[in-house]
Order: sequence, then C-alpha cells, then structure tokens
Amino acid sequence: MLSPLTHDDPASIATYRLLARLGSGGMGTVYLARSPGGRTVALKTVHARLAADPAFRTRFRLETDAARIIGTRHGAAVVDADPLADTPWLATEYVLGPPLDDAVALAGPLPEPTVRALGAALAGGLAQLHSSDVVHRDLKPSNVLVTAYGPKIIDFGIARAAGDDRLTRTGAAAGTPAFMSPEQAGGQEHTPAGDVFALAGVLVFAATGHGPFGTGAPADLLYRVRYADPDLTGLPASLLPLLTACLSKDPSTRPTTTDLTTALHDGRGDFADHLPPLLLTDIAHRATSVWLPHPDRLPAPADDPYAQTAPPQRADLTRRLSRRSFLALGSGALLAAGGGTWLWQSGKVREEEKLPSAPLLGNAPASLWIRDMAVGDADELGGPLVIEDAVAMVTGTGIAAQDQATGDSTWFCTVETSAAAVTTDGKQIYVVPQKRQDVHKDFAIHTVDLDNGDLRPAFARIKNLNANMYSTQLLCVEDGVVYLAGGGGTIASPRKSYLLAVDVATGREVWRVEVVNPERDTTYVGAASVRGGRLVTYEFGSEESTSRLVVRDARTGATRWSRTFRGGPGAGIGDRPCMDDDHVYVARESLVAHRLSDGSRAWSLAAGEREAFGAMALRDGVVYTLGFRGVVAVGASDGKIRWREQGTGAQTHEQTQDDVTPVVGERYLYKKIASGLSAVDLDTHRSSWVFQTEVSRLVAHERAGRMFAVGEDFLIALPLQ
Repeated sequence: MLSPLTHDDPASIATYRLLARLGSGGMGTVYLARSPGGRTVALKTVHARLAADPAFRTRFRLETDAARIIGTRHGAAVVDADPLADTPWLATEYVLGPPLDDAVALAGPLPEPTVRALGAALAGGLAQLHSSDVVHRDLKPSNVLVTAYGPKIIDFGIARAAGDDRLTRTGAAAGTPAFMSPEQAGGQEHTPAGDVFALAGVLVFAATGHGPFGTGAPADLLYRVRYADPDLTGLPASLLPLLTACLSKDPSTRPTTTDLTTALHDGRGDFADHLPPLLLTDIAHRATSVWLPHPDRLPAPADDPYAQTAPPQRADLTRRLSRRSFLALGSGALLAAGGGTWLWQSGKVREEEKLPSAPLLGNAPASLWIRDMAVGDADELGGPLVIEDAVAMVTGTGIAAQDQATGDSTWFCTVETSAAAVTTDGKQIYVVPQKRQDVHKDFAIHTVDLDNGDLRPAFARIKNLNANMYSTQLLCVEDGVVYLAGGGGTIASPRKSYLLAVDVATGREVWRVEVVNPERDTTYVGAASVRGGRLVTYEFGSEESTSRLVVRDARTGATRWSRTFRGGPGAGIGDRPCMDDDHVYVARESLVAHRLSDGSRAWSLAAGEREAFGAMALRDGVVYTLGFRGVVAVGASDGKIRWREQGTGAQTHEQTQDDVTPVVGERYLYKKIASGLSAVDLDTHRSSWVFQTEVSRLVAHERAGRMFAVGEDFLIALPLQ
C-alpha cells in the first residue's frame, strides 16, 4: 500500500464511512466518505472488471502518482490509496468548490480578472506536473474545481510521463475532443505544449461560456481542433493575443506555462478577491453543508450493479445513501447519470431521513417533497406518469406510485419491465412485462389496480411479437386504444418491426403496419401522440443520424405523410411531439412548422451560424425551444421570434440530442442547466432562480400546480408557477 499522506492511517478501504455516491462512470464509482479520523474525502473505487486488467491497474497507479505530484496547492491532496487491492481505490480530500463548467453555468461567463487569476493558477499547476515530466492530457472545465483558495486540477486517469505511449494504442486519440490539442486529436504525442493548448480552451470557456471549437459529434470536434480556427467570440480583447498564441496548431510556437503565469496575473491579492459573489456564495454553501448528518439507509440487494465495484467482504461500499442526503450537500450538479435497479419500498420516509432540500439560488421556492427512487439506466429513463392524484415511476423492480401532494407511497406494483413498456392515459397505467433476455416472451398488455398496485390479468395478447425486445414500446393511449411498437424474433436475431393499435375494451388488434427499423433491435419511436384522428410520431430513421416525422391515420394506420430530417428525434421515451391543432414542430438547424393536414411547411426559422435548436415546449401560441444561447420564444402562427433569453444564464446551455424537454407555467419556463433547474421569467426573459438538483426528465401537472423532476435516484415535486 502506498504510504498515507495524513495521520488518518486507515487500515483498509473498509474503515471509511460512506456518506453518498457522488458519481459513477465506466471506470468506477466515487463516494463522499469520512476517514476514521473524521476527514471528509472523495473515495474513488475501480470496477471489478477493470481491476482484473493489469494495464488498467498501471494506469490507476499512475493516476495516483500524478495526483501526488501536483500537490495540495494545485490539486486534491491524496489521503491514501491502494492500487494493489482487490478493488483498487484512491482517497483524496473532498474539494469544497464546483467544477468550472458548473461555476460558469451558475454565474455566467467569468469576469476578466477572474479568468486571469484562474489561468495563472492553472498554469502553475501544470508547471508542477511538467517539472516531473508528467502531462495531464485531459484538462477541461469539468476537471477544474474552483475553490476560494484557487483552482484544483483533478482526474489524472489518462495522465502519463511525457513521451511514454506504452499505455496508449498507436494512433488513438485519448481525451476529450472539445479540449484536445491538434496533435492529440491526430493520435500523436501529447507534450506539455498540448496541455497549454487545452488550458487556453478552458480559459476561453471560462471567459465566454463556450469552448473554442464548439460542441457536436466527436468526429466533427476532432476535425475542427486540427484544422479550423478557434471561435473566440466574446473573449476580452486583452486576452485575445495570448490565448490565440496558445491555440496555435504548431506546438513549438505556443507559450510555456511560465510565460502564461507571468502574462496573466501579477500575483497580487487572494484568489477569492477575484471571484464573483454568486460563485463565492456557492462555495460557502458547500463548505457548510458538507457537515450535515447523513443517515444510513437499507443496503442494496446482492445483484445491485454497484455491488460489482467492491468484493463481498467490503459490501458496505455498495450501500446507496439517501438522495436527499446528497442534495443537502449542494452537489447535485456533480452527479453522473447511472443505472439504479432497486427501490426502498417503505410506505413513508423515515423521520430521521427528512433532511433539508437542495440549496436554492435566487428567490426559488422550496421543494414540496423529495423521494428516493432508483429509476433505471439513463438510456432507458422514463418520465413521471401522472395518474389522477398520484405520480408513478418505473423502477428496477416495478412501478412505484406516490401521492402527488405529500410524496407518501400509495402503492407498489411488482413487475419486471422497462420505462418504454409502460404508459398512461392519465386514468390508468398500462404495462407489458418483459425481461432483457435473448428468449421469447409473450407480448401481453396489463393494467394496474390503482387501489393496491396489483397487476391485473392481461386484457390483450399480441401474436408474433416478443415482449423482451428493446423495440417494445407502449407509445400512448387515446380514446380507448393503445398504440404500441414491437418486433419479432429475439434480441440476437430480430425480425420485422411493427406499429399496432389495440382496443382496450376487446383486446383485439385494430391495425398493424410494418415499419422500417434499423437492422438491429432498438427503440424505434422517440415520441408519439394522437390529435384530431392522427397518430403523430418522431421516429429513428433507417439511416444513421436521421429521424422521421410520420403522421398516420389513427383508425387505420395508413401513412398520411412523413418527413425525414437530420439528427435525433428530439424527444425521449414517453415524451409527446410538440404540436397544436394546426402544426407539428421539428427543431434542429432550423425550427420548422409542418401543417398537420398535409405535411407542407407552414414556416421555417433558421437557427443561424454556430446555433441550433433543441427541445421544445408549447404554450399559448408560443413555441419555446432551447438553443445554444438559451431559450428562444417563437410565434406558433408565423414563426417570428418573440424574444430570446437574456443575461448570463442565456450563455450556459449546452445542447445535446437528448435535451430535457422544458416545462412552461404561467410565469416561468423551467429548463435544465448544468447547475440545476433554471426558472426563466416569461416577462423579463431572464433566469430568476436556480434550484440546484440533477434533472433527467421534467413533467408538469398544470391542473394541480405541480411539476415533477426525475434524477438519477430520486423524484422531486416542485410548485409550477
């Protein structure tokens, strides 16, 4: 075991008390923990499947060494580590400060004095690494933590000795495309000059709210990094010459870290003196809330996927603590989406678990309630199902319903299924039991007894469909008809895929049409809804990176018209297409209104250079869409811009293919940003407040004046205003 750097001297990883899981990814899991001596630490463990790989163990040891080399001034102090243990682990100080990307999301682009102080300190940290012939290779905003005493560089998972490529496949580009150096993007050697290039990209992001090479597909980013000029729009003029030199394609012409330190800052004053007030407030929140109590909760079952992070004798590591405990830490934006597969099935939350809700920024309302609920893998995540006075979620072990007003458990339906195979019409829940196994399972549609959660006998059994297929979807229910998608064969050998309509009263097929599905078993429909006798669907196309908007006759399944467009369908499982009585809307490079009657284009609004439109919501004749620069409000009848989001919050939205659909109330539009849930005032067009919590799905229940947000392992109710 490596020698500990503190007096805690833990005997093993089992001596640490876990407080919460901070995140989980492909490499391992990070926990908030306390050492035997009471020190709060970030405890990183490696997945068992990777621990068996000698090369990965070597990487992990190098990560530990690099973390020690950079020291406590520029990095998170290493408390202890054991790369030779059955489950390799690393304990570092828990840094009281947000990642730089969250800081910019919270406070907006940083003032020039802040950027200069930040850059000088980061250059000093890199110089410390480079003096020991170590390069970081993955410097990016999320790997920089901003504290009151200066930034700290973290995550040395792909750091290595300069010139040593033994752990990198020849020609491979390891790192994050948006902040890679050109030589790294080309699979060539990454020298200290490559870290300088990445640092310049980080500083451009800090000063402008966007990276120098934008966002998009990795291949596009790698091309821009190697051949395109950087986008320095919004960069203060005094920083332009220096950062332009750092972003030179020729590494030999870039300034050194010493040059940067001298040019950026004179070293006067404390680092905190240069931070904006909102960012200082967030750091203070973290510093005080980390000492809140963290009650224990029931352990996960043996087959919990996180149990694979540690051997059986260390099973205490897999205990997943209350989500509300983590919200109370003020670190909601740090969570990485992951796959929970279990639910604490108690009728009510224990009194000792009722912790404060998430920290609030601005004049935000308090949450109505928060409940722990593991809601499944991120790529299969469904939304809240609003039924009468309850709200339900699909979990790894069934369907859980909570009282909308109190959050108390009303019933639990034990059934193995997925979010795609469950839907509601607002009065009943419909479900297809299934398993993710490569065997045939009858396709049976059931409803749930809303009094006790029992699964009622199947009202329909569909021939020639395998319920276990990933293509199985219950799309929507309208006027006593269930619309669904499914396929035959098995997961390994899929056959034809279909869209069907099934009568709820009789259980008989109304119609069935074959659809053009990609040549694999996959989810086919991104969103579906019925309006005016038409079934409207956003569908994945038969070609990669394309989608289709299809309108069919709801009575016969006959296609009335369809349109193909680039990009994903712009909606997730359980979403509804954005449409009104006259138009259905598609957003990507342009926002387009197609007439429902015949598919003709009523109007089109181009996004503009370096812009794109994302998730949409519709209210009172206005289409609200998320762009790279914030919310854009567009008239549904004429396609003219009514307003754009103003202020620093408007520069913080990073669009992705799976943007969270915003919710619009009478006063606010609610949207996901990196630091939580932002409320954009419909009158001032500015963000009024941010509720710090992770948001993966957002659904409104306007009649009740509530909205429900889903995170990795929680469901939260908030007032809808």
